[in-house]
Amino acid sequence: MTTRRKFLTSAGAVGTAALAAPAVHSQSTIRWRMQTYAGAALAEHVIVPAINSFNKIAGERMQIELFFADQLVPTGELFRAMQRGTIDAVQSDDDSMASPTEVTVFGGYFPFASRYSLDVPVLFNQYGLKEIWEEEYAKVGVKHISAGAWDPCHFATKDPINSLADLQGKRVFTFPTAGRFLAQFGVVPVTLPWEDIEVAVQTGELDGVAWSGITEDYTVGWADVCNYFLTNNISGAWIGHFFANMDRWNEVPEDLQELLRVCMDQSHYYRQWWYWGGEADLRVNGTKMELTTIPDAEWAQVEQAANAFWDEIASESETKARIVGIIKQYNDAMAKAGRPYRYT
Repeated sequence: MTTRRKFLTSAGAVGTAALAAPAVHSQSTIRWRMQTYAGAALAEHVIVPAINSFNKIAGERMQIELFFADQLVPTGELFRAMQRGTIDAVQSDDDSMASPTEVTVFGGYFPFASRYSLDVPVLFNQYGLKEIWEEEYAKVGVKHISAGAWDPCHFATKDPINSLADLQGKRVFTFPTAGRFLAQFGVVPVTLPWEDIEVAVQTGELDGVAWSGITEDYTVGWADVCNYFLTNNISGAWIGHFFANMDRWNEVPEDLQELLRVCMDQSHYYRQWWYWGGEADLRVNGTKMELTTIPDAEWAQVEQAANAFWDEIASESETKARIVGIIKQYNDAMAKAGRPYRYT
């Protein structure tokens, strides 16, 4: 597990590129290097189509070279590498890339902040989170380009989870903030390189993952090594983003900046329907994992704990309190709106 993996070479990624040298921008073609949080199999859905579209349309004016999880730098070092200009752009959540900003804790899976994937773009585009993220990243020399929703967060495990007691002692690969929240229920968060997770479950180093929904479990191979899927989730959608080094972004002509936004928005839209359809289809027709459920009355303890967790985070800074206030305001509006926005 401690041996460095060979770099992946599929889907246009070039894992042997020199890390220390920044991207070269010739007069004829602007060239960016972008690294995603996703491994090769997942990247084929969450990023490759968007980059292929951009490169096809931009042509000789600009090309983006895509790298997968941990190929150039470990995911936890993505922010620093982008800030330094070692790489030009990143697709990740704030939490995974160890962003040193006030908004980091809300990236990835902030417990129960969203129930459905559409909650994320509404929070950013109608409730003001977009402006907060732009301000926070501008302070540290990074351009926040756009935010989008990914899949919900569920447990996939080797042993069945039918009660909160079954979570005790489970070594789980998850996001930093999700792990911080789940630790109160006995979960032991474990951090490993993304591509090592399948083997870690096989060898017993991990008891499971709480990193995705069932679509990703099947797509990346975790459904082949996990026997059970817990239908309860701690978040309805992962919050992920596209970022760029601010100097590199400012070097790009306005029309190509707009093209980047359009292709990234198309990528967000792709995930909306790919995950939404996949989560339902694989629960019904999937054959690799047995579904389990913690009863609603017991799971309510987790939801109540999330409210206390929100208040804990809000107490840490004015910016965090502002964001928690927006999340509370939004969820209150959704609850009052009733079906189909929220079911009681």
